Amino acid sequence: MAEKRKSGMISHGIAAQNRKARYDYTIKETVEAGIILKGPEVKSLRLGRATLTEAWAGERDGELWLQGCYIPEYQGGVLSRFEPRAPRKLLLHRKQVDQLLGAAGRDGMTLVPLDIHFNERGIAKVLLGVAEGRKKADKRAAVAARDWQRDKARLLRMRG
Repeated sequence: MAEKRKSGMISHGIAAQNRKARYDYTIKETVEAGIILKGPEVKSLRLGRATLTEAWAGERDGELWLQGCYIPEYQGGVLSRFEPRAPRKLLLHRKQVDQLLGAAGRDGMTLVPLDIHFNERGIAKVLLGVAEGRKKADKRAAVAARDWQRDKARLLRMRG
């Protein structure tokens, strides 16, 4: 079903995306996690105003937390205020948390949020990627491979 837009609000679909993550990292696997938000934070997310560019997920007291995510304050006359860059708790089963922390503990691996989206029920979710950092040469090779795939598809389309 197509994304519904009503006066700039996102009912379900992607609220924030970290496009640079797929360029800077090789994503090995992905996991969808819930996130604890306050009411005004959800309203701000529905307007699509969040930024994940500098965000990362890490452990604190045996739980996963989303750090560095920027969700600006909602300007709709709400009384409750919140910290735009506050750490936000991620909701996962204990087994998943242990598995992700084990994967992130390996050399060169990290947990990167790829996007924040709303599911069919309207609940905010975070797509986490277990990622390995790319070196500059790897980034260039990935761009060259992507360009070649695009050119190849264009040539095949033109030939019929």
